[in-house]
Amino acid sequence: MPSPKSDATPRGRAGTGRGNGGEFAAIERLRRRLRGPPAGEVWIGDDAAVLGPVEGRLVLTTDLSVAGVHADLALIGLDDLGWRALASAVSDVAAMGARPNGAVVAVAGPPATDLDLLYEGVAASSEAHGCPVVGGDLSTAHELVVAVAVTGYVTGDPGPVLRSGARAGDQLFVTGPLGAGAAGLRALRARAAGAGGRSARSAEVDLVEEAHRRPRARLAEGEAARLAGATAMVDVSDGLLADLGHVADASAVGFRLEQVPVCSGATIEDALGGGEDYELVLATTRPGQLVAVFADAGLRPPILIGSCTGDRSERTLAGEPTGPLGWEHPWG
Repeated sequence: MPSPKSDATPRGRAGTGRGNGGEFAAIERLRRRLRGPPAGEVWIGDDAAVLGPVEGRLVLTTDLSVAGVHADLALIGLDDLGWRALASAVSDVAAMGARPNGAVVAVAGPPATDLDLLYEGVAASSEAHGCPVVGGDLSTAHELVVAVAVTGYVTGDPGPVLRSGARAGDQLFVTGPLGAGAAGLRALRARAAGAGGRSARSAEVDLVEEAHRRPRARLAEGEAARLAGATAMVDVSDGLLADLGHVADASAVGFRLEQVPVCSGATIEDALGGGEDYELVLATTRPGQLVAVFADAGLRPPILIGSCTGDRSERTLAGEPTGPLGWEHPWG
């Protein structure tokens, strides 16, 4: 988080100076909350972060989390929003088969926003995903927006896994059951509406709510898939059909799904179009090797869901055409 620039903090306005409630004090509190740099690196507190050299190829991604669009703060806490914002960006690194190197987090929001609570979630997600926060920025805005940029790296061969490498005949796998994110959102809405007391809740409901509030990027699975020779990969953030459609479009293939694993407590619609699962869907010509590499790494076995076909127009599940499920922002 670089030092705020003078043009971003005009003098003479309440709350923008060096007092206890100003931007500079907030940055110092956040710096103390987050893990510090190793020797030879510079993280929060200068105009830019200075990181050590990275072996192999560098990957870079950015992601936005907007209150009211990506998260309903009537249902989850600011700390959950902070966790989710970092996790969703790290998940893009996982989808390349890469490891995270560092994140830059920029926050714009109303001055009354509890930054300490927001960054409590950012810091927890940073530790859980092994992705240090090395910088960022703060600004005021009418709506709360968290922008996260993450750098990652891939060492050795094979290189990063793209969406465009799938070929007809490749087998399709996912790294776990789907639908938990959407099911968790539905459960949180039901609880907020007073549908059932705590005594009526179950471990199943708790698990899907946790999956919505604090999803995990599948970093180990992404790297294992790359090392096992995955030909294409994407994270399931917008829904299985939408994200698998991105792979099919980029690779000029179709797909034929035989089954879709559904998380306990979720529906097939949640699994196909709910999104925010952050499991990985991948294609491979070597399914046996994929399963073996996952087993050697101590990971859950990947789940076979279908195959790629040579007909670009074919997108079926159990022999039936699939509909247009999934999330897409409504740009004109």
